[in-house]
Amino acid sequence: MGALTWAGAAAAIAAAAGAAWIGRNLPPRPVTAAIVAVARAAETAAPIYYRDPDGKSLYSATPKKTPDGRDYLPVFADDDGGAGGPGQSADVSAPAAKGERKVKYYRNPMGLPDTSPVPKKDSMGMDYIAVYDGDDSDDGSITLSPGRIQRSGVKSEPAQMRRIRTLVRAPGTIQLDERRVSVIAMRAESYVQKVADVTTGSRVTKGQPLMEIYSPAISSAAAEYVATITSKATANIEPYGRGSKQRLTNLDVPEPVIAEMEKSRTVPIAIQWLSPRDGIVLQRAAIEGMRAQQGDVLFRIADVSVVWALVDVAERDLGNIVVGQNVTVRARSYPGRSFVGRISVIYPQVNKETRTARVRIELQNADLALLPDMYVDAEIDTGSPAPVLAVADNSILDTGSRQSVLIDRGNGRFEPREVKLGRRGEGYVEIREGIAEGDAVVTSATFLIDAESNLKAAIKGFAEAGAAQAGEGDKTGDRR
Repeated sequence: MGALTWAGAAAAIAAAAGAAWIGRNLPPRPVTAAIVAVARAAETAAPIYYRDPDGKSLYSATPKKTPDGRDYLPVFADDDGGAGGPGQSADVSAPAAKGERKVKYYRNPMGLPDTSPVPKKDSMGMDYIAVYDGDDSDDGSITLSPGRIQRSGVKSEPAQMRRIRTLVRAPGTIQLDERRVSVIAMRAESYVQKVADVTTGSRVTKGQPLMEIYSPAISSAAAEYVATITSKATANIEPYGRGSKQRLTNLDVPEPVIAEMEKSRTVPIAIQWLSPRDGIVLQRAAIEGMRAQQGDVLFRIADVSVVWALVDVAERDLGNIVVGQNVTVRARSYPGRSFVGRISVIYPQVNKETRTARVRIELQNADLALLPDMYVDAEIDTGSPAPVLAVADNSILDTGSRQSVLIDRGNGRFEPREVKLGRRGEGYVEIREGIAEGDAVVTSATFLIDAESNLKAAIKGFAEAGAAQAGEGDKTGDRR
């Protein structure tokens, strides 16, 4: 309650006290005590009176109970929208005491589409609430009293420039790089004479001996090659021995073995087979003394220093993902550890059952911690690299086809503003159009304010429709 209202209340108390003494034919008594009592009530936030809990026009200066044992409700100085003081409506008396605003009409206290040009009560005895000039301005803003703002928990914060991080999370598995897998298969009938101490899971290096084999086809090609390079008839032919050397190459004889034949000019009885790359032995099928047919796979070796993470990304997130983006991958076997890679391929197909697309991520695996078929979780940062204008996510009023925020204009006034949204992430949303940096945006109790605004707009529409109908009635009467 403002200072003028308290002054009016004090004056009313003083006048009432003076009238009581004059009615008794007694000399006037000072009313300072009454004024001090009112001032103390304002300072201590004590109830200024008590009203009937059913909304009846029954009041008491002290705590009181109804005939059925219920307590009267206290009325404080900052209460607004209530039933008013003894014998009058609070909404009516306030503008009369201040002389600042004019009452336009009175609305139903329960929110019904019913208005009145004069003060009245509803069927339950509750006073209609006054609507003043400016409370329903044409710009759609709404005004709330300080007491209602405090009770509703309304909070605002300015719109600021910030970087919005939007993480796309996707599960997947570790797979071998198809380009780093080598298979040792026989291209001619062969016999395994000796196998090195290499088993499945062993690490091997490029050029390391794996086994020794004897093959009639390879021995025949080797003899032809040695004879060609040692013959005087072909010694001056350039390039000599190309055909026989190509035959050895077609039989997949290792290049160092061919070079040794050319150097020693001898045909080895058994061919030493070497590892074609650094890696892990994934499969060993070679056994000493076995006979290997054409096409039999004896060793399978993979370089796992670089692996793939194949993850399934939801269809709705594909538009934010591009080749080359950095990705953080976490293996479920190593809590707290992360691996950084890049998107190398987005497969051009969507799974019609899961509505996901496969994405390939290349990862460095120097310590061989990531194993094939291991489960991983990928996080792809699709946020904006530069700061954008953003507000708290819970400040958006979204009707589906329209998004808006409430701007705090100060002095209890709030203005709805339509906005265009962008990316979301970490509790914030990008505002591409509608507000400017520094605008105070309501972040809590937005739905309460929006409901109040819609209610006042509806009541205003009913009031204007009623006034229009009344005007048409007057014109009809005049014509009659």
